[in-house]
Amino acid sequence: MPEFEFLRDLVVVFGLGVAVVFIFTKLRLPSLIGFLATGAVVGPYGLQLVHDRHSVELLAEIGIVILLFAVGVEFSLGALLRLGRVVLLGGTLQVVLTGGAAALAALALGLALPSAVLVGFIVALSSTAIVMRLLTERGEATTPQGRIALGILIFQDLAVVPMVLAIPLLAGSGGGDWKAIGLTLLEAVGVVVAVLVVARSVVPRVLHFVVATRSRELFLFSMIVICLGTAWLTSELGLSLALGAFLAGLVVSESEYAHHALGTVLPFRDAFSSLFFVSIGMLLDAGYFASHAPAVAGSTLGIVAGKAVIAAAAAVALGYPARIGALAGLLLAQIGEFSFLLLHLGGRHELLPGGSAQLLLAATVLSMAATPLLVRLGPAISDWVGRQLPAAVAAPAEAEAGLDDHVVIVGYGVNGQNVARALEHVQMPYVVIEMNPETVRRLRRAKKPVLYGDATQPLILEHAGIARARVVVVTVPDAASARRIVEVARHLNPAVRLIVRTRLVGEVAELYRLGAHEVVPEEFETAIEIVSRVLRSYLVPYDVIERLVRELRREGYGMFREERRPLPPVGGLGRLLGEAQLEVFRVQPGSPLAGRTLAESGLAAQTGALVLAVHRAHKTTASPPASWRLEPEDIALVLGSPEALAKASALFGSPGEPGPG
Repeated sequence: MPEFEFLRDLVVVFGLGVAVVFIFTKLRLPSLIGFLATGAVVGPYGLQLVHDRHSVELLAEIGIVILLFAVGVEFSLGALLRLGRVVLLGGTLQVVLTGGAAALAALALGLALPSAVLVGFIVALSSTAIVMRLLTERGEATTPQGRIALGILIFQDLAVVPMVLAIPLLAGSGGGDWKAIGLTLLEAVGVVVAVLVVARSVVPRVLHFVVATRSRELFLFSMIVICLGTAWLTSELGLSLALGAFLAGLVVSESEYAHHALGTVLPFRDAFSSLFFVSIGMLLDAGYFASHAPAVAGSTLGIVAGKAVIAAAAAVALGYPARIGALAGLLLAQIGEFSFLLLHLGGRHELLPGGSAQLLLAATVLSMAATPLLVRLGPAISDWVGRQLPAAVAAPAEAEAGLDDHVVIVGYGVNGQNVARALEHVQMPYVVIEMNPETVRRLRRAKKPVLYGDATQPLILEHAGIARARVVVVTVPDAASARRIVEVARHLNPAVRLIVRTRLVGEVAELYRLGAHEVVPEEFETAIEIVSRVLRSYLVPYDVIERLVRELRREGYGMFREERRPLPPVGGLGRLLGEAQLEVFRVQPGSPLAGRTLAESGLAAQTGALVLAVHRAHKTTASPPASWRLEPEDIALVLGSPEALAKASALFGSPGEPGPG
């Protein structure tokens, strides 16, 4: 029946997608390429299994909106503001230089100036959907290259507005003028400002009332309205749907319900964004590829190489090392999904000859398909770039002078900051190596010992005094960089102790092989801490918990992934001891206990509480005898029921004062 044709198309797309992605997963290829291949098979140039292509593309558009909404929720307004310099300077450099280079190349190939400018617009844009999906899958959204890519992508989404408005002017159709463009841009700025104001005021309050109803359906509908409504509003005012969805995510990220919102939209994000990649695959024309293979391959190679180099140069101009610039450049080397919109509008205004449009379309799809492979090769390529163009060292003299028996902290994220604070507290010397130039400037203003540079380069570690250092702490989020740093540090100082933080337990074995002494995988250290606290709640003996933790760490956290012989049951201890609790009390001046021995005090007889230990003058005495005389300011560890502890509290305090210290 015709009314069910669209449903049949969805079954075909998802059914074939399951099979293709399964095969690609077995071949250790990214699922994204599998979705592109699925689209090529079911599309009009393949087996023509999809009849209602427009509906599939509509759902794919919704997928982009939900994907960007989730990105906005995961990000935050504060993080966006911190990217201001990357967005404005990096984005401007990338778009202007890439668009200009592509336009000049098109002119050299014989296209007219308006057509060449349109080609520049199309090539300048990168795929927000693909890049953010890859960064999310690889857990690299917070890495330096991830922040650079996101900042430039935000600028590109903003740049779509004047590009779309300029197309009628390029065609000479009179469909627009500079005054109209200026007014629309002012409207766009007004929309962005209005959305950010709402993020601080209205939406968190509305969500508070929604959550108070405890209705999952109402919360879901609220998220849909915020996401699609903001995207629709920005689209009506000439901005892209993706930018509106991203702004909607920023709105929600400012509320305390951001994590719940993210969990709600994740299933929709994965399903609908997959349809986007299928719809892109439907554009693949195998016949055109075969008949124009040299032109398609050459154009794709030139575009990918040129975009990667220019984006890398923009990152270097922002103050990042060439190695990080190379990683960011490879992320942004493809042509973006919004280029299809510009191609469509250019075709409507007859700005591009048919052959040029098909060539750009083929290069766009191929560049998208090549992105996962380029990102996978990124560490090797960036290491080569780093060796050819070593990172500069910008270090004040005080950062290097007098460093001996110190700690080298690589990366000043949350973990690096905590390590530095702890070392300052105990007055131990350290030096920070950081690649974010803004962070380096902030630390130097605070008179902190910091070096700007890429710690994968031996010269940077040498300036940090690694030859005289006792410990190197590696906290960078990029796994490839962490491996390289460990390898270089071990070569420069075989005696230095290397402690490495990594996100995933799968990195542990390789980091140990490269020479790390201790590897702390966040996902399993969190699990260990949770397990320890659960066992303490059941009053499992301390030695049993410590033995379990030691075994987990010694065996590379394998216990969580294997069947092991269970330890003797100890869970009944909590019920055996009933409601017994531990509390700490201070013997206050004037307390009835002050100056009396435990035997004289009658504490146990009167309250039923038992003194387990007493701390006095920087010394702790466990299990004090009955002859132990309590003195003012003694700190006592007391065991008893809640009622017994309440009675003991009155005895420890002075008359009219609470007891606990």
